Amino acid sequence: MKLAVFGATGGVGREVVRQALDAGHEVTAVVRDPARFAVTGERLEVFRSDLADADALRGAVAGRDAVLSALGARNRADAASGVAARLTRPVLAAMDAEGVRRLVVVSAAPVGPAAEGDGLLDRAVLAVVGKVFEDVYADLRVMESELAASTADWTSVRPPKLTDRPVTGRYRRVVGGTPTRGRTLARADVAHAMLAVLADPSTVRRGVGVAY
Repeated sequence: MKLAVFGATGGVGREVVRQALDAGHEVTAVVRDPARFAVTGERLEVFRSDLADADALRGAVAGRDAVLSALGARNRADAASGVAARLTRPVLAAMDAEGVRRLVVVSAAPVGPAAEGDGLLDRAVLAVVGKVFEDVYADLRVMESELAASTADWTSVRPPKLTDRPVTGRYRRVVGGTPTRGRTLARADVAHAMLAVLADPSTVRRGVGVAY
């Protein structure tokens, strides 16, 4: 497949690019600063662009089979500014202009429904986490509302706390829900999950909870 990857300089985005190249895909990594992007490969194109400009992004998505986005807040200031929603809008506009429909994004477990079977302790922990990262999750909820209002064939992958462990390919996945007592997932396995849902029609226009 021909893929465009946004947020390619972040932990999840870099893994998406690496794993997609390893799987034989052609990848366009969309970045603001190529100096921060160290991945290389024969089937890799690095596309430098202002991520806020939909017209500038059209060249990155034109002719692509799918777009994967790991755009999101790197700190609380980013979250407070609504960076995930703000940068996803021009991606959606560029895709619409170029007739590209498939989109997979990273969100977060608390944006999805509560897991069936979670006990009081799990729910209490989630409530505390939700309060601490309130701005982050509010931004992601707005982003997901933008997806729902779009014409894209989107999937939102919703992991819990992220770690830097190696990829395993072994995690639980709940389409339209959240894995019970799902507490962590490696960034590498988030990337694995994003690539895995690309060709799964059951995940189109739905959130997918993923966790160990």
